Amino acid sequence: MNHASNAHDFDFFHGHWQVQHRRLRERLAGCNEWETFSGACETRPLLGGAGNVDDNLLHLPAGSYRAVTLRSFNSETRQWAIWWLDQRHPHQLDTPMLGSFDDQGTGLFYADDRFNGQPIRVRFRWTDTRSDSPGWEQAFSTDGGQTWEVNWVMRFERIERVAG
Repeated sequence: MNHASNAHDFDFFHGHWQVQHRRLRERLAGCNEWETFSGACETRPLLGGAGNVDDNLLHLPAGSYRAVTLRSFNSETRQWAIWWLDQRHPHQLDTPMLGSFDDQGTGLFYADDRFNGQPIRVRFRWTDTRSDSPGWEQAFSTDGGQTWEVNWVMRFERIERVAG
């Protein structure tokens, strides 16, 4: 990954979005059955532009819930940190994902975490960030990143841009 990252990497995401989600019904279980659902997202800059927060509404088949993503840029390491918090677990801030964007606007972010008690490597990938329809995917690895299971994919459609 080229360390072209800067505090403006997520400026593309400021605004209001409709979201189409695809998620594996079961993760790390050999499942090939996907569920689809809609959502909404509103992203605003923070920290003078060196951070941002988005408010998410997810309409899962089992019921809707809200969640927050918090992002912060470290100008010394040229990396972003990404945290997730949702109302299903209101006192649990997820392990931060760390990463950066390359010159083409693709972002890769990684963390070591646990899933169902098992140690995993997590990857977020942002694509098409220079369009009004960026994509995001999450993948898990149980072998230190040699192989990946993509388990959640989101496609965003811009409703309104918000200035940063």
